[in-house]
Parts: sequence; C-alpha cells; structure tokens
Amino acid sequence: MLSQLIINSLEQSVRQVFRALGAAVTELPSVVLEQPANPDFGDYSSNIAMQLAKVLRKAPMAIAELITTEISQSGDLNGLFYKIDIAAPGFINLYIDWQEWAGRSFELPETAGEKVIIEHTSVNPNKSMHVGHLRNACIGDALVRILRKTGYSVEVHNYVDDLGNQLADTVVGLLNVPLAGDHVRFGDYCWDIYAGVNKEYALHPESVHKRTEILHALEEGHGNTAWLGSLVAERIVREHVAEMKGFGIGYDLLVWESSILKEGFWSSAFALLEQTEVFMQETEGKLAGCWILKQAAEESSEPDADEHHKDKVLVRSNGILTYTAKDIAYHLWKFGLLDKDFSYSEFTAGLWTTGLSGEQLAFGRADRVVNVIDYRQEYPQAMVKQALEVLGYTEQAEKLHHVSYGVVSLSPASAAELGIDISEGKASYAMSGRQGIGIKVTELVQLMENTIDATRSDKSGLSSRLIATAAIRYYLLRFNLGTEIIFDFKQATEISGNTGVYLMYTYARAGSVLSKAVVTAAKANLNAEKANPAAEKATPEAEQTDALPVFPATLQKAELALLRHLSNWQDTLYSASVQLTPNTICSYAHTLASLFNNFYSACPILKGEPESVAFRLWLTQRFRDTLGEVLEVLGLPQPERM
Repeated sequence: MLSQLIINSLEQSVRQVFRALGAAVTELPSVVLEQPANPDFGDYSSNIAMQLAKVLRKAPMAIAELITTEISQSGDLNGLFYKIDIAAPGFINLYIDWQEWAGRSFELPETAGEKVIIEHTSVNPNKSMHVGHLRNACIGDALVRILRKTGYSVEVHNYVDDLGNQLADTVVGLLNVPLAGDHVRFGDYCWDIYAGVNKEYALHPESVHKRTEILHALEEGHGNTAWLGSLVAERIVREHVAEMKGFGIGYDLLVWESSILKEGFWSSAFALLEQTEVFMQETEGKLAGCWILKQAAEESSEPDADEHHKDKVLVRSNGILTYTAKDIAYHLWKFGLLDKDFSYSEFTAGLWTTGLSGEQLAFGRADRVVNVIDYRQEYPQAMVKQALEVLGYTEQAEKLHHVSYGVVSLSPASAAELGIDISEGKASYAMSGRQGIGIKVTELVQLMENTIDATRSDKSGLSSRLIATAAIRYYLLRFNLGTEIIFDFKQATEISGNTGVYLMYTYARAGSVLSKAVVTAAKANLNAEKANPAAEKATPEAEQTDALPVFPATLQKAELALLRHLSNWQDTLYSASVQLTPNTICSYAHTLASLFNNFYSACPILKGEPESVAFRLWLTQRFRDTLGEVLEVLGLPQPERM
C-alpha cells in the first residue's frame, strides 16, 4: 500500500532525526498523510515536522529539512518520487514518478489470517422483506466483500429469530384472523396477516394474551403450535434467501434462535453469568422475579432512565428469555467461549443451518465479530459487549463491532402513493410492519425494472432486472451509515448521476474503447499485410495494454487526475475495511468514473502519436481493472455492454 510505504519511511526518518539530535525517542505522533487537491503541492503531503516543533525545539522548516535528508539517504523511496521538497511553514511534499509507480505492485497490510464472523440481514421470519431490511443486507454483504478483498477469512451468518413476538403475532393471525385475496407468495400473505392481527390487538387489547401463549408454545418447542411456527418461519426464510440471491447476497450459516435454546447455549451462558456479581434475580419492585444484568451507576444517570435501562432484563419474571439473553449466549459461541456447539445440515446448496441433528462443522470460533444492526439496537448490542467484559473476555469485547445505520423511511410523495395520510406535513414517514406500511423488496425491484425497461432502446446488454437490482443496491450503499434514507420512488429509479447505472455504464464504455482499439489495430495489420505481404507484422498498441508504455514527459491535467485517483484505491479499500464503511467505496467509485469520463472527453484515446495512444490505452485498461474491482466489492455487475 503506497501510503503505508510513505508513512513507514517518514517514521523511520523521524527516529533517525531524534537520534542525530540526541533527543529521547518517546511516543511519536502519528504521521498523517493527505493528498493535496492541487498537484502543485505534491501528490502526498505531511505536516509531521510541524507536530515535532515543540518536542525538538526547532523550527518546522529545519525539522522538515532534516527528515527529507534522512529519507533521501535511506533510499526507502528511491525512484518512486521524482521530487521531495518542503514548503512553509513546514510541509513535506512528495511528487510521484508515475512511470515508476505504474511498474510497481503494492501490498495491503497483512491480516494474520484473522477469521471474522459478519451477521447481517437477520429479518424476523414472519412476513416479506421491505426496503429497510434490504439496506441491512446490502451493507452487510458489502462488508463481507470488503473484508474478503483485504485478506480476512469471513463467515456470514443470518440470525433467524423464530422465537420472537413478530413470529408469534403472525401465528396468532394465521389461527385467528380470516384473510382473503390474491397473494403470489406466502410472505406477502403473512404481511397482511401481521398487519391484521395488530389491528385486532388495537381494537381488543385483551387479545394480546394470545401472543404470550404462542411465545411459550414456541419456546417449549413441541406440539401443534411449535410445529406451525417452525413451518411458517422456514417457508418465509426460504423466500428471504431466494430474494437476496437475486441481489448477489448469500450466507454461510442460518442460526436459528430456537437452536440456541434447544442446544442448551443459554443454560451454559447462565452458569457463567451466575458466577459474576452483576447478574442477579430481583426480589422486589417492578422487576421482581426477573434475572437482570446490573448496570454501572454512571451509565444510567440520565433523569429519564427507567428501571429497564438501569438494570437490563435477561429473563422475565414469567421465565421467557429476552432477545439480549439469547444474543449473549450466541456471541459467547461466536467467539468459541461456550462448551456447546450446533449440529449442521444443508438448507440449500452451499448454505448450512443449525439444528439438533446433522454434521459437526467448523463454524464459529471467530477472532472478530461484526454485527450489522440499525441504530435502535445500540443498547442491546452494548449489553452483549458488557456481558463479555464482566465474564473477563475483554479482548473479545474489544473485537465485537456494531455497524449501526440509519433506518429507511418514506418521502411524503412515496407515502402518499402507498395511501398514507400525509396531512401532518412531515419530512418523512416511518415504515411499519404492524400497520402494513412499507415497500416490499419485490415491489421495488419490479418498479425499477419497469422504469429501466421503458427507457432502454438497446436491450441486448444486461437484463433490466440485473440493472434494477444493481441500481437499488448502490442507492442503499452510497449514503453515510448514520444517515436516515428518506426513500423516494422517483429518486430511486433515476439512472443518471451518482448511481450504480452510471458506474456500470462507464465500465462498459472503457471496455468498448479497448475493444474498438483491438478491431482498429487488426484492420490496420490486415491492410498492411495486403500492401506488403512480406513485411513483418507489428504488434499493435491495442494488444499491449497490459505492457507498461512510456509515459509522456508532461501529463495532461485529466490524465494526472485519473492517475492520482487510481493510486488511492488500495488506501480507500483498506480504510473501508478498518472503519467498516461501504459508503467510502461508493464515493471513491463515483469520483473514479467521473474522472475517467472527463479523461475520455478531454484526451482522444485512439488518436494521436503511437506513444500517446499506447499510454492512454494502458490508462484505460488500468482504470477498467480498478473499477472492475470496485464493482466487485460493491456487489455490482461488470458489464461488457449495457
């Protein structure tokens, strides 16, 4: 990785300066690199000399001079930069020799073979998925691809809450709420059933006791009700898995909540927690009979914190486990800290599921765990981390990451299309499964596909459905994770601007240029052969795009801008893997595509002197290879033509 090579050289040179000045080498400040917007100030720049001014009691310009001298003498960066200079008040500016850069390969930092478990999607198995659920799956799958690309071993989990209130409500509805109408899929039928039973609860609050009865039956795991719940959950999960496959999203393991109970995971976790001072059963007050994980006083000092926040309930007084309790047991297993394991059987080809019978396989035992769950689950996620800490597993707690993201709501226009009353004049309207309000994933894909199909004159490239799923996926990934997406039908179906369609079109455009170059060269060779059959056939520039051409002495502005951005790909990928932010890849991709299109317009690729054509074809190929990697990481197709 280029930036790391520079940082290492700067750090080594700083240490040498300290030794030369007789200064004690204590903890040094981090070397920060930036890429100036104006290339006149270098391709990379660092202010490390200014950070050291107080420590070394020297002027930043003098320190910068000493550091650059050490860099030159060390030879670490020999040839890679044609100039390293200093600028007031003490910046060190480095100018890349692009010919040398193009001929080198740079490696990402080693991951030491770490295994990462990423849990994402994890939709309640009680109805069809909506676009809010899809944002989770797209973020999770992008993180899977990013971490695999950076060298991690990644295991993908989809947690199935088949013992929760939502499934219980759907079962109550199936048993008690009559429903007629045309439904293509079982999940769509259950969507309406779920909304219907919640209307019944609102009209007849006393009927809510049916949910508790069903929950008990599901947890007991035997009898008619438990089997009905199991069949409902399995049928809907199969629909969810198939639906996500259409977006290129897959899983390694389905973890069923019922398996956690039946395999005795909670019993083992309970035995561990019982040995701590913070896990106890309340004997009085509102929480009498509940098993709680006591919170530190300073964490619950807010004036509006109620007892459920001060003392987190893991087991209710009626004996029903909370979601957090089961999640604690699950995470102890994820890190290989329980004396229990699941049995595994194939759910579909290549996808395994937990159960009471099957094979023993090497799932779990992660070095690091990443959970993609929206911001509303921040508190329960913190409880899981706290449980690991109180049990003495501090290293594992530090390696448990919650990737939080903003929910998806509806724009007023989209809400109105769904028949929602928008007279209140809100900026956005929340989706609600209980009220049956939301955009099903299948409906959105069909809407997008129809929109794209209607605007295409040439339909010989990617199918409209593939373009639709890619466009939706990119739309849900490009926002900052903390941003609430206000979903708008019109905006989501746009196919220009910062969109997945724009990226794929640009990739296809670069491929078209390269193909045209090969055809042009072949025709030129054929004509030359006809004119002089005895002449030796020249290898055309178009067939040398993998070979390194001679770079022009002076790069055009558009060429330099594209090269500089191409050199940032590994840094961007690595940063996204550390910060767990797929949206940074989207930002990089859009800028890269825009810079190529600017280069395409400003610099005729196939016209000019042979040396110029060879260089620009090489640059086009380098761009296409890089954008191809970016599209792969984002889960988008790499089309030969649109």
